[in-house]
Amino acid sequence: MKKAIRQAKIKELIANQQVERQEDMVRLLLDEGIQVTQATVSRDIKEMQLVKVPSVGGGYHYSLPLQQGGNRSSQLADTLKHGLISLKRSDRFLSLALKPGNGPVAAMLIKQMNYQEVFTAIGDDTSVLVVCQSAADAAAFERKLTSLQ
Repeated sequence: MKKAIRQAKIKELIANQQVERQEDMVRLLLDEGIQVTQATVSRDIKEMQLVKVPSVGGGYHYSLPLQQGGNRSSQLADTLKHGLISLKRSDRFLSLALKPGNGPVAAMLIKQMNYQEVFTAIGDDTSVLVVCQSAADAAAFERKLTSLQ
């Protein structure tokens, strides 16, 4: 199965129903006749920059990135507004705790925006570690992130 076809089916599935877990996505794809593993779905989710958003009945489900193709600053603001749980600073490091699915998107946006204070950002499903150029830069970048919310 070609990746483009599989990812198009994933977009269709999340547009038509609330998919809460990767295992649910695997089952739905298998039901559609698409042979896939959880590891493949995990890579697709990361590559497609899917995020988890609140469900009406509680919990979270996968969604396409907010404002796809829009302004990166507003995308980061939306990601922080809807997904940031906590923000901590130590020396030249910032640690962002996020709702599930928001870490990779936030890290990517921070890196793509080329903030002068930021050396790099590393994200996983629920967190981002931002390494700044200096402790002063970390304090300044913390203020920027706080103002975006």
